[in-house]
Order: sequence, then structure tokens, then C-alpha cells
Amino acid sequence: MRVPLSWLREYVDLPAGETGRDVQAKLIDAGLEVETVEQLGAGLKGPLVVGQVLTIEELEGFRKPIRFCTVDVGQANGTGEPQEIVCGARNFAVGDKVVVVLPGAVLPGDFAIAARKTYGRTSHGMICSGDELGMGDDGSGGIIVLPPEHEAGTDAIELLELVDEVLDIAVTPDRGYCLSLRGVARETATAYGLPLRDPALLDVPAPNSYGYLVQINDPQGCDRFTARTVTGVSPDARSPIWLKRRLQKAGMRPISLAVDITNYVMLELGQPLHAYDRNRLDGPIGVRRAEPGEKFTTLDGVKRTLDAEDLVITDNNGPIGLAGVMGGQNTEIADPVTDPETGVVTGTTDIVIEAAHFDALSISRTARRHKLSSEASRRFERGVDPQAAAAAAQRTADLLVLLAGGTAEAGVTELTAPSAPHTVAMPADHPDKVAGVAYGRETVVRRLQEVGCDVYGQDELVVTVPSWRPDLREPNDLAEEVIRLEGYANLPSTLPQPPSGRGLTGRQQLHRRVGRALAGAGYVEALNYPFLGEQVFDQLQLPAHDAARQVVKLVNPLSDEEPALRSTLLPGLLGSLRRNDSRGSHDLALFETGLVFKAGAEPGVAVRLPVDRRPTADEVASLNAALPAQPRHAAVVLAGAREQAGWWGKGRPSDWADAVEAARSLAREAGAELVVRQGQYGPWHPGRCAELLVTLDGVEQVIGHAGELHPRVVKALGLPDRTSAMELDLDRLAAAGGPALQAPRISTFPVATQDVALIVDASVPAASVEAALRKGAGELLESLRLFDVFTGEQVGEGKKSLAYALRFRAADRTLTAEESTAARDAAVALAAERTGAVLRGA
Repeated sequence: MRVPLSWLREYVDLPAGETGRDVQAKLIDAGLEVETVEQLGAGLKGPLVVGQVLTIEELEGFRKPIRFCTVDVGQANGTGEPQEIVCGARNFAVGDKVVVVLPGAVLPGDFAIAARKTYGRTSHGMICSGDELGMGDDGSGGIIVLPPEHEAGTDAIELLELVDEVLDIAVTPDRGYCLSLRGVARETATAYGLPLRDPALLDVPAPNSYGYLVQINDPQGCDRFTARTVTGVSPDARSPIWLKRRLQKAGMRPISLAVDITNYVMLELGQPLHAYDRNRLDGPIGVRRAEPGEKFTTLDGVKRTLDAEDLVITDNNGPIGLAGVMGGQNTEIADPVTDPETGVVTGTTDIVIEAAHFDALSISRTARRHKLSSEASRRFERGVDPQAAAAAAQRTADLLVLLAGGTAEAGVTELTAPSAPHTVAMPADHPDKVAGVAYGRETVVRRLQEVGCDVYGQDELVVTVPSWRPDLREPNDLAEEVIRLEGYANLPSTLPQPPSGRGLTGRQQLHRRVGRALAGAGYVEALNYPFLGEQVFDQLQLPAHDAARQVVKLVNPLSDEEPALRSTLLPGLLGSLRRNDSRGSHDLALFETGLVFKAGAEPGVAVRLPVDRRPTADEVASLNAALPAQPRHAAVVLAGAREQAGWWGKGRPSDWADAVEAARSLAREAGAELVVRQGQYGPWHPGRCAELLVTLDGVEQVIGHAGELHPRVVKALGLPDRTSAMELDLDRLAAAGGPALQAPRISTFPVATQDVALIVDASVPAASVEAALRKGAGELLESLRLFDVFTGEQVGEGKKSLAYALRFRAADRTLTAEESTAARDAAVALAAERTGAVLRGA
């Protein structure tokens, strides 16, 4: 919201010497985000005056049209003689009043003006456009042509209000009332302790039965509709300079008088309005939901297909406006047309003014659905004061009468749905407890009254919230108002005193250990947004019935392209890998640990947890029951080299085995026994995919997959060739784990090493053989390692040889050869029983 300081002074009597920077500091202290203060006319120096064009001579022989003009500038040039000026613009004629800058002046941008010879003539100054004066676009597209009533020689700097300061405020969603001069003026008056001249305090006639007929079929979507009619408007009436300049300073382009007035009142009071040409309306104005597939052309010339949730304004011919967003072409105010023969100007003469209040959520969804954000929708979706509609309609009618010569009809239409003001009960010392500062009841009541609240009661306050503050819903909101007006800078800086003995939970400890383990293995953590678009599941080749496709969708997503919460970590991680690879980092190993969201039964209503104590187990359970399941997952992705080449060796590329090893390292941190066997799932290559299993409640459960991604997935997502990935459910891995990790005991006795080579069928997983060996070797086995895999004629077709190194050690003695051999033989025997292994060479 751009707020000209000169306009703000109309509602608050700021001290004479107060600058925009001073006001900025006050408003920032009050909690508003004033980003910049723009100095309009900085460096501007006159003489800059009104001039009247006396003659125009067209100069020939140049590549573009050039005109040599004489301009009456009164006594501004010291002689009273016409000023000779060369100009290339063509949107003015003899007799027009224009803005002339004379030699010796300086325009914005340190552009000094002097007499100079150009196109064979000497130009003593310049006829100015709006851009040259720093005014922005005035809609003319060329030289400023002023109304004829201004005398030649008049100071144009003052006339055009070229010197001013403009505050640019970033209005947060909860401060919708500050999208108006009225709202900012209220904050300014409070910050300075000065009275406010509220522009909405107007004498408004009572509603009656002979206003323009309005029918509301959806009172939930539109709870208030005010209509006023102004007749006899002059079609050729133009917006005065002061009106145009205020719109320009506020960042809006002047269009026509009727539209400029509705925009001006919207900026002034915060109430969006719309003006209809009454002669183009057919029957009463209605408010309803659109028919599915209904067509409608908005003012921007786009033909739109409406949704059943869109709220529309209608007449007998169908939609005439997209409620709260944009009007329609079929009832817009017509541009004035001058008959070349008679000189008669025709156009809109009778205007119906709409000032309505619409449901914020409905307007927000419509604007998103049609990708049509407008000044009106920005205000409605942040909350508009419903009580301001009648005043805004009256103000618009008054300005049309004043500036366009119209007549306001006595009929006043005002339809309202029954409603009561919102009240909040709050202990008088609640702000004190929230802030940790003793404000006292008097201060709390005074600050709430400054906001616009009505306050009753002593120790227990009953606060009636003003209509322009829909964000004040509960005691904490009121406490925040007191705190911000008293000054955030006045809050003491104190450290909280946490109770002792809590520490990290087991889940938190595992989360940290997992992060350290992966970082130590060379992975870099990548934190991604938890949002995704459902099209990514097709790119990952997940089957139609896959549980990951059952996503939790957001009611108000940040992006329409990613409206769902993630059910897997892979899309975000793979997107990070793709971006880094495209920017020149080709050797990548990334990991992420975080929550995923599982859609289940219809969620319940979330309870509000207390903040003055630790929630009870039942309260936490009730909150969790209202939320979707949110298990914690861990995932890694790899591409490029896993080991760099150098003088130390050739290096090697990352492959599926690295992804599997990442899963094993997580299992070690959790103290869980992880089973790895060949699998097939979605994005992974069917021949290079490992299924990750743990035993829970005596049943093996799949908790994730690891391996190399399928080439089609790699191509669909634009990933490097041979990209590998792993993802598993960290919570279920932890549930399968044992007690907290203990430091190993170092034995002082020597180790006994036994090597075995077993021949098994090629289809037998090495993990199954390893599990049997571990089980059969018993407690004396310290470690087991697969150090060779061999296939060939020597072991037979369809067979493979697996060579293992077994290390045996006892904690209390030196093992004999017979003991280690017996343990090895027991391990081989169990492997033979379970997997059909045969000792090689036997």
C-alpha cells in the first residue's frame, strides 16, 4: 500500500516539520512493515509553469515528425514574450494548456534544462510529459494537457503536487484494514497520540424501498449489499488533477472519472466498489453462485469458464461481474464519444454504484482459480470492514455529483444478513502474563480502545471487536495489540527457564544420530518444502493403487502446482539433485530426514493446547488424532562420482550398493537388524532394487527400498544417468531397534579367523546366507564379512561362490583351534540347512 504523506495529513494533524522518515519510524514501532519512503520531486527545481500553445510549425526533412511551437508562459520567463520550444510529441494542439520547463530548471534525475539548438532551431525549454516529471503513467501516453481553466504562468510544481513523500507499506494478511488511507491514518493517529478524522463518518440516508432492486441468493457469500444510483452524469467530465495525482502516487493509473472515483474511495476507505452503466443493466442485480461451465467475459477482455463455487453478480442476462474480483464488459462504463459533425459527447450518464461485502475465503479461491488478482480481491481476501459499505457508496455518489454534475437519487438499497459484533472475554491481566510486563488494567483498556474496541468489565474484560478488525478473534490477539502499541522495544529480554531433566526423546536422539552418520559418510543435508504436485507420481512410475498417491491436500496451498503434502521424500530430494547438477555440481550425495503425511480417515477437530504448562498425554493424543499420520522418513540420492580420482587411485562412480549401504548405516544407528533382499518397486530399476525389511511383532515388514533408479524415471525427472536413491521409514526402523547403543567392550584376548567359501544357487541372496552364518556361529562370532563373490565353470552353471571371513573371540579366554572350528562348522551347517549351501572344495 502506497500512502502519500500529503493525503495522510488530511486525516491526522501531524506536526508541521514531521517527515516521511519520522512517520515511517513511528509506524514500524507500531508493527507495520514500512519498506521505503519515496521522495517524489527530489532534486526538482523550477521554473516549471503552465503554458498555452500559441502556434505550431511542422518541421520537414527529419526522420521523425518535429514541431516548432510558441508557448505563452505569462511572466515566468521575465519578458512576457512567447517561448520558442521544439517538441516531437503530437498529442496537443494550438490553444491547449501544457506544462513547460524553462531554462535554468532541473528535472528529476538531475536533468538540467538549458536553451539549445536542435533540428535547425533554438529550443528555449521543453514541453513536459508525465514520465519526465516523475509522475508515472497518466494514461495519455504523451505530453500533459491540462484543463483550460489554469492560467498561463501558474506554478506547475504546486499545481501538479510534484513534491511529496510516499510511504510504501507491505501489508501483512492480518492487517487488511491498512490497505486504505483510513486504516493507516488510524495507526498513525494512535502512534502519535493524535485524534483521527475518520473519512467514513458521513451522513448516510436510511435504506428505503425505492432504490435499485437487488436480490441476494447466497447470504453466506454476500452478507451486505448497498446500491446507490447517480443520474445525469456528464459523459465528457474528466478527473481533476488532484484526483489523478493521488491515484498516481498510490500506484494506480487514472482511467476515467467514474472509475477513478471508485478507485479513490477504495484507497480512502478500503471498501472496493464497482460502477455499472444503468442503461446496460437488464432487471435487478442478483448475487448467486455460478452455474458449472457458465461463460463470462471480464473487464480485461478474457472469456472465462466459471466454477460452481464462484460468486457472481448478475442481471436478467446472466453474470455481469465476478464478485469481489472484477466486473464484466457487458455493463462497464462507456468511454465518451464525440460526434465529429455536431460535437455532441455521448457516453454513460446514469450510474449504479455497488458497495458490497463478500466472504473472504470465497473471493480468495475465485481469484486463485482464475489467476486474477485485483485490487478488490486483495482487500476482500484480507478482510474488509462490512460497516463501511454504506459510507463508501455515499462518498462515491457525492464525488460523482461534485465532479460530474450528476444527481444522486433518493433511493437507497441496503441488504444485510443478521449478525452480531464479535466479543472476546479476557482477564485484564492476560497481556501482562503474555508479555511478562505489568501493564495494568488502565493501559490495557486504553490501548484496546485506541484500536477501536469497546471494553467493559473490571478484572474480567468483555471486549467488543471493531468491524474493521476481523483478525481479533481471541485473547492472545488482543494481548498482541496491547504489546505492539506499548512497543516491542520495551519488552525485556529474558531467557526462558526450562525444567531440568527432560533432555531429548529417543526419537530426537535417533534423528540426530542418523544425520551425523550420513553427514560423516559424505552426504549433504538438503531441506525441501513439504509440498508436491500429484503429477510427480506418474514420473516416479508408481502404480495407480499405490498408497503414496493418497495425499493430504491443503485448503490454501502456497502454489496451485503443488497443492498436496508429501507422502515421500524423493520428489524434493531429486529436485534438489537436478538443480545442483544443472548448475555444474555433478558429484552429488544428498540426504533428508523429515515427516511425510499419510492420508487416512477424515480428520477430527484439533484441540488448542495450553501454553502455560506441559500438555497432558490425553491432550497430545487428542491433537494427534485430528491430524494425518506423520511418520518420519530418511532418504538419500546419489549421482556422479562417489570417490574422486587422483594420485591415490582411479576413484569410482556411485551405484546402487552405496544406496543400500546408507540404509545399513541407519539400521546400525537404530540398533535394528535390517534384512536386504532383491525387490521391485516404482521408481527403482527392477534388476537393481533392494527391498529393506525389519521384523516387528514377529513379522517381517518392508520399510523402504534402495538401489538405482529406473532409466525412464531418470529421463522423466531430468536426472543424471545412473542416479541412485534410498528411502525408508525411520520410525519403524527405530521400533525394530534394540536398546540404546552401548560402547563396545574391548577384549584383551586374541582373535581367531576362519574363512569359508560356500556354493549356492545364483538366486539365493547373500544376505540370507549371512543371516544363517551369524545364527549358526553363536555368541563367539565377533564379525562376519563377505569378501569375494565368484561365478564360473569351476562352481557350475547357475551357481555362485560366496567367501566370508569369520572372526571369533571370547571375552574371558583365548579360544582354541577346536572351539573356533566348531563354531565355523556350526555356522556352515545352518547355512546348508537354510539355503542349500555347500562348502566349496568339500
